Amino acid sequence: MKYKLAMNTLVYGPDMNESIIKHLAYIKEVGYEGVEIPIFETDLAYWEPWKKEIDRLGLTVFTVTFLGADKNTISSDPAIRQNGIDFLKKAVDVTAYLGASFLSGPYHSALGVFSGAAPTQQELDWSKESMLAVADHADKMNVTLGLEYLNRFENYVVSSADQLYSLVKAINHPRVKIMFDTFHAHIEEFNTGKAMVRIADEIVHVQLSESTRATLGEGQVHWDNVFEGLKEMNYQGWLVVEAFTPLLPAACIWRKNYTTEEELILKSYEHIRRCEG
Repeated sequence: MKYKLAMNTLVYGPDMNESIIKHLAYIKEVGYEGVEIPIFETDLAYWEPWKKEIDRLGLTVFTVTFLGADKNTISSDPAIRQNGIDFLKKAVDVTAYLGASFLSGPYHSALGVFSGAAPTQQELDWSKESMLAVADHADKMNVTLGLEYLNRFENYVVSSADQLYSLVKAINHPRVKIMFDTFHAHIEEFNTGKAMVRIADEIVHVQLSESTRATLGEGQVHWDNVFEGLKEMNYQGWLVVEAFTPLLPAACIWRKNYTTEEELILKSYEHIRRCEG
């Protein structure tokens, strides 16, 4: 099967300023039909030039975001939980403004915030309550939330396919689904392809990432396993290349494991097309 492909713009760093907009044309030229854009700024006016260029190029757009400690949706402080909910609702508004249908990310809880123990039932309940509040707003905006699990070094609330699946089933809202990121699965699962198949009924979006976080096909990932899983689950959605570079300090990648961002984008696209068979 030939999948529709999108490129995550974090390859150019976290600051979605107007200097990055010029790269959208190259992404389209390579063959990608969509882009995935991180949302940290929630002023709609900020995104006007982005929307103009996206519409001009005819690209399909997706959005992603995450939360810091001050917006932790499982905090014991109700004000902090509400801060996270309010931010996510605004991120949903930006998503709808850009014409996107999915807002994905690990915002069921905060990124890089740890308790030193396994998640409690109370924390899972707070996550559920927070996500339901955002989901009701997302439903009005025709946006689906794609929750993502991270590896155990980045999140303790959900760090496996089965944990996230349980949370999404508990939330039980038609606007709350799963975005599957292969990077974290390669760390946490015994078999990435089988993990995808096991939770396939809730997966609506998939990110592909190499073990190095750089060019797909140049690391240690068993890509045959990934694509066998996609085929077995009869996945019909988009595949998004998520690659991080030293331009993204939060990823703590200080080695440049590629030549140029443009080459990384091109070679990753070509690798996926080879894997499709």
